[in-house]
Amino acid sequence: MTQLSPAQKSVPKTLYGGTSSRRITIRDIAAAKERGEKWPMLTAYDAMTASVFDEAGIPVLLVGDSMGNCHLGYETTVPVTMDEIAILAAAVVRGTKRTLVVGDLPFGAYQEGPVQALRNATRLVKEAGVGAVKLEGGERSADQVELLVSSGIPVMAHVGLTPQSVNAFGGYPVQGRGEEAAQQLLRDAKAVQDAGAFAVVLEAVPAELAAEVTRSLHIPTVGIGAGLDCDAQVLVWTDMAGMTAGRVPKFVKQYLQLRELLGGAAKAFAEDVIGGTFPAEEHTFH
Repeated sequence: MTQLSPAQKSVPKTLYGGTSSRRITIRDIAAAKERGEKWPMLTAYDAMTASVFDEAGIPVLLVGDSMGNCHLGYETTVPVTMDEIAILAAAVVRGTKRTLVVGDLPFGAYQEGPVQALRNATRLVKEAGVGAVKLEGGERSADQVELLVSSGIPVMAHVGLTPQSVNAFGGYPVQGRGEEAAQQLLRDAKAVQDAGAFAVVLEAVPAELAAEVTRSLHIPTVGIGAGLDCDAQVLVWTDMAGMTAGRVPKFVKQYLQLRELLGGAAKAFAEDVIGGTFPAEEHTFH
């Protein structure tokens, strides 16, 4: 009878809902692709929320520069700094035990070239304790990906609609429509794969094209507005939970109306205070 090593015993049979006590690694992500397992990813920006998602079995959490829109009050992701990413990524790492934490490299943190990318990615690994980093761009970012991976830092790439390029795009249009644009997106995905990325996010891409990219790659694709055929799906957690005010993107499904619930709780607290019913006797020291 073949005896399994401790390392083999600790490899989770599934990413979502697995019970291993160690953190998910990129080796587990690759194994999930091989067995055809789909998996969920959410964003997180603080220890408490991250702990909830970790306990729920979410295998990968992204400390995204989306924090600019939903936590820091910026209109876009562009103003987000390395200091902000590092502080919040460290909080997410502290709040989790099992999930793979991926830290975003914000705009201006890697565009100068591979050396700048390595310096800032190293900071996230050393200071925040993330298990991987994410950066935007396909062919244009391949050199950065290659140096990071060769230096021991796992990289999740991001192609299609790349929000840091909002000023160049003039908004947030769907990417990859038309033969030429589709072929460029496919080249971008293959470029980051060849450079060593362990996964690639496809954002706002026609479903048919995303399916073709997924079939063409041996690394997992993570869809956000890219149809059902991607290997994984990611949402910004405040969108997913109904915390975001106003209109949300077409690809968002809201699983909760947290903004409404939280607002209701705040109003109930205020009414108790104004009405003199809080604090009650059970909340009072003598």
